[in-house]
Amino acid sequence: MHNLQDKIVIVTGGLGQIGRSLVGGFLAEGARVAVLNRKLPPAADQATLFPDHGDRVTFFEADVTRKDPLLAALAGIETRWGVPDVLINNAGIDSKPYDPVEASGPFETYPVELWEKVLSVNLTGVMLCSQVFGAAMARARKGSIINIGSIYGLVSPQPAVYAYREERDGRPFHKAISYSTSKSGLLNFTRHLAVYWAKSGVRVNLLTYGGIYNETYDEQFKKNFTDRVPMGRQAHLEECVGPALFLASSSSSYMTGANLVVDGGWTAW
Repeated sequence: MHNLQDKIVIVTGGLGQIGRSLVGGFLAEGARVAVLNRKLPPAADQATLFPDHGDRVTFFEADVTRKDPLLAALAGIETRWGVPDVLINNAGIDSKPYDPVEASGPFETYPVELWEKVLSVNLTGVMLCSQVFGAAMARARKGSIINIGSIYGLVSPQPAVYAYREERDGRPFHKAISYSTSKSGLLNFTRHLAVYWAKSGVRVNLLTYGGIYNETYDEQFKKNFTDRVPMGRQAHLEECVGPALFLASSSSSYMTGANLVVDGGWTAW
């Protein structure tokens, strides 16, 4: 259905939760996948990450906020397989549990250093990857770029979902504004680039996910979140793959500048 056999696919952040699922999904469709990640395991361990796929998967250690490693990855991909067909800008970061308390404190005291760090990866990283890999696609007059978005790029986080944290931790918890800002920026970045490359054969779309199940999330958060999803649950990882396969393939050949929302209905009300 998707006709992705032997297509050359790049997945940034390919060893993260969503990234690994996307890599596995494209490999299952017969694609060749270049996994880009900021850190890689030793070479001896890489073969165990996606077993049974042999020479159809390759790895590059690359920080998406630095252009030189991306150029080196492109050279390696072109030498091995040729010009990429698909770029999935999946690498992204959010506030971490080990960040300083200011990371989840009031907006008035949110550290500019964290703001710049999140925007550097989530926006600048997408821009640089699109410059490097997208330009190669445009020269070849083919390709699909898929930017990975979030419902928090379309609507504000609901404070009630996180309110329990104040009672539990003894201090207010606020979802960091940098994440929402970076993901909303992807919406118009996608539209701008879609128009820019429309006549060069490169399609650019945004794939917006809602909450994705992770067993490490605490039970109260999962309950608060799913209570607000019309379908009553978070997405399973495998449900993230099909929409990406669709946007990467000729099945979506007349789509560019679009935002495909996969959120169980979160943004429908």
